[in-house]
Amino acid sequence: MRVVHICRVFGIHGRTAAALSLTAALLTATGAPLLTAGAPHAFSPRALVSGLAAIPPRYLAWYQAAARTCPGLRWEVLAGIGTMESDNGRSRARGVHHGKNRKGAEGPMQFEPATFAEYAVRADRSARLTPYDPKDAIFSAARMLCADGARGGTRKGVRGAIFAYNHAHWYVRDVLAIAARYTVAARALSLKACRTVGHHRHHRHHGRRGRRVGAHRRCG
Repeated sequence: MRVVHICRVFGIHGRTAAALSLTAALLTATGAPLLTAGAPHAFSPRALVSGLAAIPPRYLAWYQAAARTCPGLRWEVLAGIGTMESDNGRSRARGVHHGKNRKGAEGPMQFEPATFAEYAVRADRSARLTPYDPKDAIFSAARMLCADGARGGTRKGVRGAIFAYNHAHWYVRDVLAIAARYTVAARALSLKACRTVGHHRHHRHHGRRGRRVGAHRRCG
């Protein structure tokens, strides 16, 4: 499905459409498709432009903090996996908040018990270690990805680490596609914040003689 068609169908215009186009360019460069036909976790065109609103604030903070424990691992990759596995904890599917799914996976990051036991990180010191605790699960996922090749952040290493997480090529493509979408959204948000701060500084530091006072930082 072409990006222009997606924008027309959903009435997407302006900066949002531009962001989606940039996402498509990023995915083309990395070899990741916008949509993976027939994939069990395929996401909708509207999800491609939902941006960071798709991630609860506390999950976003945990993704970012956990990624910092592995040099080179981007938080967007962790968020891509969390989105695929449990819609960032929003899913009510069996195995996300209690019990196991059909393959025996548990928690919002969908760990098999033996795998979680191997990479478990007790990130939430206020509770017992469990794959159902999202903070523990996210930090454990970061540790697993790091051990499986994500350290250093090379394309080959990251792709290999995601494949080790779930042995399916479509899964790797979809996680990277979601990660690219989050990267675009984060950059757009950062640029907007930068421009807003610059706008306020311009009016606050306007000299009496009509001259600007103070240095200005370029955005972008």
